Amino acid sequence: MRLDKPVLAVAAVAVAALVPLFPRVARAFGDQGAFDPRVLLTGHQTTAARPDAPQRWSWELIQRTSAPARLRPTLVRADEGAITDAPFVYWSGDEAVSSLTSNEISGLRSFFSLGGLMLVDDAAPSNDGSPGPFGKTAREQIARVLPDSTAIQIGTEHVIFRSFYLLKRAEGRVAGKKSLEAIVRGGSARVVLSSHDLGGALARGSSGVWEYPVTPGGDAQREHAIRLAVNIAMYVLCSNYKDDQVHAPFLMRRRALASGLEP
Repeated sequence: MRLDKPVLAVAAVAVAALVPLFPRVARAFGDQGAFDPRVLLTGHQTTAARPDAPQRWSWELIQRTSAPARLRPTLVRADEGAITDAPFVYWSGDEAVSSLTSNEISGLRSFFSLGGLMLVDDAAPSNDGSPGPFGKTAREQIARVLPDSTAIQIGTEHVIFRSFYLLKRAEGRVAGKKSLEAIVRGGSARVVLSSHDLGGALARGSSGVWEYPVTPGGDAQREHAIRLAVNIAMYVLCSNYKDDQVHAPFLMRRRALASGLEP
């Protein structure tokens, strides 16, 4: 698929701004400086709803942007200390989630207090694009973690829709609604909620065959979904792609917490 000239222009600016940054991250943080679409596990979950999606996400990011990414994304439980090791988690599901334990709530609160970002990806949304059982119950549990926050709709005015590609709407395995939802704190998204099954559009098995059909838009819709995934990754790497402090706020707060100082 050919890219429009405005998209290429934005991409060129983004890459030019980012290229000198990544070596600094690699020297300072090793593989942890790379984008890691870490799969968040809660309750009895053992994997993502679309297990092959995170690896493909990293692969697409590397191929399209040359940004560093882990080709073997990690799993992390909400109640593990490792939850604060990196600034991104990917929570997906296709069925209702169980109530978070107090330890899971505490772990996620620590993650968000450091400035972490969570993508909530509903793998089984309703036909009209509204949240399915997973999306509804995930929202209920996030409200327990962040009781003073309310999700708002975000569209093309938000940097997620233009951090690398210029996107006109959100899309995944299902077209769904044009917008995403987000909980925003301090001017940055902390939770991004999608009722599009983004992972379903990304999942590709070892045989090279896409695992799930994309409806109703087919290949063009899948391409747009991949571009949205790339944009989210770039947003994680640089909350503003013109800012040269990749991961810096999150990592500085984590170090302060580890040393016993206030984040």
